[in-house]
Amino acid sequence: MIGKMIGAALGARVAEKARGGIGGTGGALVGALAVPLLRRVGPVGLIALAAGGYAASKLTGKR
Repeated sequence: MIGKMIGAALGARVAEKARGGIGGTGGALVGALAVPLLRRVGPVGLIALAAGGYAASKLTGKR
């Protein structure tokens, strides 16, 4: 529970400083969901998921 709250706080702070469509609330949700996801897939799996999401966004952005 505390890990989710810390993740949400960090996600909100990062989302405020990042460019793009995610606001503080969206960043908090992403941060809160990243903690259990990290426990399930591990750090390498999380990096692979992030890279796949980035590649997918670039491919759909070109069309």
